[in-house]
Amino acid sequence: MDALTKKSYVLRRDIIEMMHNSRAGHVGGDLSVIDILTALYFQVMNVSPENAKDPNRDRFLLSKGHCADALYCVLGEKGYYDKKEAVETFSQFGSKYIGHPNTDVKGVEINSGSLGHGISIGVGMALAAKMNEQSYRTYVVAGDGELAEGSNYEGMMAAGHYKLDNLCVTVDLNHLQISGTTEEVMDSANLAEKFKDFGFHVIEVEDGNDCQQLVKAYEKAKELKGKPTAVIAHTVKGKGVSFMENQASWHHGVMSEEQYAKAVEELEEVLKDE
Repeated sequence: MDALTKKSYVLRRDIIEMMHNSRAGHVGGDLSVIDILTALYFQVMNVSPENAKDPNRDRFLLSKGHCADALYCVLGEKGYYDKKEAVETFSQFGSKYIGHPNTDVKGVEINSGSLGHGISIGVGMALAAKMNEQSYRTYVVAGDGELAEGSNYEGMMAAGHYKLDNLCVTVDLNHLQISGTTEEVMDSANLAEKFKDFGFHVIEVEDGNDCQQLVKAYEKAKELKGKPTAVIAHTVKGKGVSFMENQASWHHGVMSEEQYAKAVEELEEVLKDE
């Protein structure tokens, strides 16, 4: 197991602990997106607690803000704050680690949670970098269910129009949302073609839960000029916990004690075999 994959499983274990402590959160989406966050934060992006105020730091926006739990674990692991505090107090009274990203948490660039706005905000940040002749890149992670929101397409249109090659949008394509499959709820059909029509380079990652495949895609995106890039990451909701995988019920499920023990056992078995 390579270092990034190991990191992603350590973070999965943190997520399960956080969900068990809080009796809240969006565990299925957390487990599908965590490899994307791991690749970005620990290999790809120019971000660190030390450069948190640097004008040329890369920007990261979690548009699918209901998966804040995963982001909090990553930022804690990265050293922005004590990860233990986030894991133990998430979604509890008085905690700043609430159910959607908020800028009271060090390392969080925007408040998000009302779905569909991350791409548009990312366009603004990427355009500002162009206008100010700054070198930072902007990374947005959106959910496939979220792409039913119309403001995404306004953002995509603007990104293509302004040729924002410093913008990279990742779609966490796990095909599930709270009430069923994305195809049943609101079929977005061929997302790759939609992004291309709006003037994006498109990179499809066959296994969006493979950190190495993701890193290769993001490194390629840095080299592509003249257009923004969309990374379509084909992921598995609930990845890493057998009874959660590909189950819409785990969009917002709460584990029983038996399920919690099973999830811990499975993840620790992976880490033990590393």
